[in-house]
Amino acid sequence: MTSKQQDHITVALAQIAPVWLNRVATTAKIIDYIQQAAKEGARLVCFGETLLPGYPFWLDLTDGARFNDDVQKDLHAFYVQQGVDIEAGDLESICLAAKTHKIAVMLGCLERPKDRTGYSVYCSCVYIGTDGMIGSVHRKLMPTYEERLTWAAGDGHGLRTHALDGFTVGGLNCWENWMPLSRAALYAQGEDLHVGIWPGNLRNTEDLTRFIAKEGRSFSIAVSGLMRKQDIPADTPHLDKILARCPEMLANGGSCIAAPDGSWVVEPVVDRECLLIATLNRNQVRRERQNFDVTGHYSRPDVTRLVVNRQRQTLASFED
Repeated sequence: MTSKQQDHITVALAQIAPVWLNRVATTAKIIDYIQQAAKEGARLVCFGETLLPGYPFWLDLTDGARFNDDVQKDLHAFYVQQGVDIEAGDLESICLAAKTHKIAVMLGCLERPKDRTGYSVYCSCVYIGTDGMIGSVHRKLMPTYEERLTWAAGDGHGLRTHALDGFTVGGLNCWENWMPLSRAALYAQGEDLHVGIWPGNLRNTEDLTRFIAKEGRSFSIAVSGLMRKQDIPADTPHLDKILARCPEMLANGGSCIAAPDGSWVVEPVVDRECLLIATLNRNQVRRERQNFDVTGHYSRPDVTRLVVNRQRQTLASFED
């Protein structure tokens, strides 16, 4: 690949609704969009926060904070059962699709890891390389507001970047994108293509996406899920209680891409499922970093430095 070719990358944003709380059916939909993105020449395709198998919208609709409540227990148990067990191979078909089509994937999923019992679940951002190998699994550091009723707090193990066609790709979950030190952890690793994954709402993406681009002097992607009342399956536990307060649109999308100068490459798209395609030119990063490079010539590590703990957190370590 020539230097000029390495300066360009085609990316795809899959703004789609899950087959809500159905891991197998949602996986099939994700694979279909991976194939579509590859046909468009994309080298990276991105999906929203916990798209696999879906965001816990019921919490806000069914008095999710009610303690020891049978409704909440039922819904949580169902959710955990549909979570992603990476060690058991739940992402193998997606990894195979990435390898087959030579496309990297940034995917939001509900992870239920064995190293934390398999009963606690995490909002995780998974990067899969063009070779089909999982490069990192970043568990959301701090679930936001009602999310804490169902998601556990993650750790720094997945705060990593990945080389892709001359670019350096990193990603954060939802409101983590508001956390300056989390962003700095990725900037310090050379990130020049930032991916923020969201459950889906324009109010989250229209300002922050451009800010991150201007702060990092990088390309900034926001990829959102979509969720409509009509997307809630008829076999969902306690469907009547969920629908009683459910608006027609729970998550309206807002996927977009900003250039390193903060201008729009793709303006936010709302209210529809779509596959957004754009080709990015890395020379724009070089141009904008002429006057500001947040972890390069404009940084002062002799004055302020960030220490990041990337150890995977577990309850116990055993020495036999």
